[in-house]
Amino acid sequence: MSASARDTTEFFDQLTNQVLALRVLSHQRLRPLTSEQLNRRPGYDKWSAAQCLEHLNIVGGYYLPSLKARLRLAQAKGSTAPAQVRSGWLGRYFTTTAQQKNGLGDNLLRLPKQFAPTGTRLTGTVVEAFNRQLDELLRLLLLARQVDAGTVRVPNPLYPWLRLRLTDVLEALVTHIQRYVKQAEQVAKATAST
Repeated sequence: MSASARDTTEFFDQLTNQVLALRVLSHQRLRPLTSEQLNRRPGYDKWSAAQCLEHLNIVGGYYLPSLKARLRLAQAKGSTAPAQVRSGWLGRYFTTTAQQKNGLGDNLLRLPKQFAPTGTRLTGTVVEAFNRQLDELLRLLLLARQVDAGTVRVPNPLYPWLRLRLTDVLEALVTHIQRYVKQAEQVAKATAST
């Protein structure tokens, strides 16, 4: 499969709007939850809303600094944004699998332990850390608009030799965040009466 091209402005507007919607949802529905509500689990082998957010914080803790470093390097090299951004077939695969019920972890490999939640009793600060990461992602999306994001390569945390286009990483990351925020919201609703 060849790389697909999309209008740069439309691509980044779409991602930015998705992250803004996640931020609003987080502030309206997750932030008001108490630590007890955040930590309720629908089953022994199921994650709580706090664990879903902790997973996102761990993933963001890897990707966001890496994205920032790659963007700064591209800026230093004088990279400028083209009229269109490109995505590769592997990146589209990552994004598509992130949208599915079991996501990347079950389709490619089991969720690596370094990306699993660290505990079962997390505090409300997990929501605040998540909101800060969304703010950082918004800043990075603004920076990414200014460079040729299709030429910037980002290493995969599990296989550093596998470097995906920045466009693909951003799209898969936003899709991944949407999936786990939805899961956190569903868990919070399902356990509200228990």
